[in-house]
Amino acid sequence: MTCDDAVLGAVLARLLAGSRASGPAELPALVRDAARALGADGARVFLADVQQHSLVPLPGPGPGEYDRRVDIEGTLGGRAYRLQRTQLSAGPPPTGWFPLVDGVERIGVLRIEGAAQDRRTTGCHEALAALVALLVVSKSAYSDVIVEAVRRRRMSLQAELLWAFLPPRTIGTREVTSSAVLEPAYDVGGDAFDHAVAHGHLHVSVFDAMGHDLASGGASSVALAACRSTRRGGGGPADIARTIDRTLARWIPDRLLTAVIADLDTGTGELSWVNCGHPPPLLIRDAHVVPDALRRRPELPLGLGFHQDGPPSVHHARLQPGDRLLVYTDGVTEARSSTGELFGEHRLTDTLVHHMAGGDPAPEVLRRLVHALITHQDHQLRDDATIALAEWHPHRARSERPVSAPA
Repeated sequence: MTCDDAVLGAVLARLLAGSRASGPAELPALVRDAARALGADGARVFLADVQQHSLVPLPGPGPGEYDRRVDIEGTLGGRAYRLQRTQLSAGPPPTGWFPLVDGVERIGVLRIEGAAQDRRTTGCHEALAALVALLVVSKSAYSDVIVEAVRRRRMSLQAELLWAFLPPRTIGTREVTSSAVLEPAYDVGGDAFDHAVAHGHLHVSVFDAMGHDLASGGASSVALAACRSTRRGGGGPADIARTIDRTLARWIPDRLLTAVIADLDTGTGELSWVNCGHPPPLLIRDAHVVPDALRRRPELPLGLGFHQDGPPSVHHARLQPGDRLLVYTDGVTEARSSTGELFGEHRLTDTLVHHMAGGDPAPEVLRRLVHALITHQDHQLRDDATIALAEWHPHRARSERPVSAPA
């Protein structure tokens, strides 16, 4: 069947209509039928597991649906996921791997078998993948089927609490991208991150609560809620810090929390931030860390109630297009190998810059970085490790604006 606009529109409309009254377990069959209607032999939805080691098939009602994971490293499907670009194989049978992306957040891949690989057909399959990604995200919000599929083991209670509060790992617009990772994913205690884009600003915050128990997870969850409530009410980084400090001191006393809370004006590149007992953020420019560019004297941690009499100091810096902001918790640099060797800031920045130089997108840079960290500590993290990476790229927005025709 030739995939023209009329055929594509009808197939996507039918898939959308069929999905409205269907659960996640029925989605694989709906997607398979849609791919066949576009001339393919079949299709399979694969989702990245929580730690982004492998792609797992979206389970359906039939037997064997949980088998045949695909490694993210060293496979064509994994390459489509890592680079967020379609990958085609001549076969036999001819196979295409199409990234599933929600905005700029990587979700998984769609494998389509036995289809022509001309430009028009590939474009139709990419449109199908775009709709499938949206359907997966929408159904993840109310069903455990998808959540369970991407987990390899049971999460601790505090990890379950924190993951329920966390935003997508990657967000972005034409002007800015922010990506974050959090480990140990199944047993995280007190680390958390938040990022959001609104009204020409990017908000990025990273929290590290004292301890590694349910109270620590509760402290970080309260910090996230206080952060969002204050930010959505028009407050800036200093207001957010004071609200968190006051809330923890009242409701979860004796629990300290360090934080970097930052705001980036995506129009001007003006960066504003507060640092409450946290490692200083790093500025990466032209594939190099600018020494001490964002190092300032930190304020006291939050939760002591010391910020009620006066707001913490707000620091300012002007970014250049292409600059990246890196915020991390001390569980990254203080991770030790079996011989006692620290991962350290130098190894952190070297690993980061190496993968940036290879052209990897921000989510892939962080995926590789956190896997290097886990390997360094022999797959036994003794503290939470959180890394957030934000890039200001206004040149992308300018290059995508249409050129006005001459008068």
